[in-house]
Amino acid sequence: MPSGGGAFEVALDGKAIFSKLALERFPAYQEIPTAIAVAD
Repeated sequence: MPSGGGAFEVALDGKAIFSKLALERFPAYQEIPTAIAVAD
């Protein structure tokens, strides 16, 4: 989803699955695909 201020937010079906602002880091390798698989 579009953002600003250095944010990196990932959502699936309107539900947040990763927030760089909340975790203060970028996702690790495979973290996003794993979160998508779990959310399905």
